[in-house]
Amino acid sequence: MALIIPLRPLPSQIVTVSLANQTSKIVLSQKQAISSTSTPGTPMFLDLYVNDELIIGGVVCENLNRIVRNAYLGFVGDLCFIDNQGDTSPFYTGLGTRYQLVYLELADFAGVDA
Repeated sequence: MALIIPLRPLPSQIVTVSLANQTSKIVLSQKQAISSTSTPGTPMFLDLYVNDELIIGGVVCENLNRIVRNAYLGFVGDLCFIDNQGDTSPFYTGLGTRYQLVYLELADFAGVDA
């Protein structure tokens, strides 16, 4: 069963949460758009630490795209953003509402290629 990780609508934040008995620190960062004519910002990036050890860093966050993907990295499960109002990649102003970060247990993606 997927678990929603609480986020705030901030361009940079650190969330510490226990996921499958893994003390996980998630670092999110996104630069704001330079001008009002540009698209809404640059991609959002995610770093994942377990027990203060970097598991994966600088991953671009995209809608419905698993973030960790590979079991050999040592993380049990995976993370994924979901756009609740469309099909766009997350932008910080919608974090926690429009864009939700979910933790996926192994059973949530069993049978899906890693």
